[in-house]
Amino acid sequence: MQELLTTLGLSDSGELLLFSKTTLRIVLILLITVVLMKLSSRMIIALKGRLKDRASGNPEEMKRIDTVDRVFRYIATIVIGIIAAVEILHELGISIAPILTAAGVVGVAVGFGAQSLIKDYFNGFFILLENQIRQGDVVEAGGKGGLVEEVTLRHIRMRDYSGNVHYVPNGSITTVTNMSRGFAQSVIDVSVTYRENVDEIIGVMQAVGANLRTDEAFRFRILDNMEMAGVEQLDISSVVIRCRFKVMPLEQWDVRREFLKRIKEAFDQRGIDIHTLA
Repeated sequence: MQELLTTLGLSDSGELLLFSKTTLRIVLILLITVVLMKLSSRMIIALKGRLKDRASGNPEEMKRIDTVDRVFRYIATIVIGIIAAVEILHELGISIAPILTAAGVVGVAVGFGAQSLIKDYFNGFFILLENQIRQGDVVEAGGKGGLVEEVTLRHIRMRDYSGNVHYVPNGSITTVTNMSRGFAQSVIDVSVTYRENVDEIIGVMQAVGANLRTDEAFRFRILDNMEMAGVEQLDISSVVIRCRFKVMPLEQWDVRREFLKRIKEAFDQRGIDIHTLA
């Protein structure tokens, strides 16, 4: 044991006492860091619980709270970790002033190459602050679209209908199209040949829409009666008639598919010639 202390340069009792104190302080800093990590986690969980109670089960608010919760955890971990590292360096007798100076010089040099990274975090902060995107939303952003699986200050992760996962840096996002807020419109175009009577077609579409609205499987998804826009376009060989349903968020595609299925059956029963369904 004495040989080990001599090797470490701790043969003197004063040096040994100083080493012991430094070690104890570092261990104490690590323990405090762990405690602060757990305490911050519990505080965030408690805050999350209160916010969810106030949200009263609102799905959109729930998604926003989950997104902000993860970001707060990330920020808390980074801040506590940096403070702990600075304190440990201080206990080891390493001055952080030269490190900060060097970091500043390196930061200026690297900053030119890291502008996109800084832009990612900057844009990510405002995306979260303005509540543009939340986990569980279906959006188009950065040239990609899909279900949002993760939102961070650095990027958003989306999975499209084919199952492909897209990581979109926040800095590349200039426009966000969110299809999950409040309500959606299921817009449907039906094309028939010129020989068909437009008024009859509109009547059949309205009847099918009314039946769909009262269907047990769809009456809670559709928020209002079908809106008939009328003749939308005269193509070379067909007349395009447009209608739409006001529906719950993310239900526009299922409602559209079911309406097209039913309108096909109704047209077949009446011998109406469908040109195309767009």
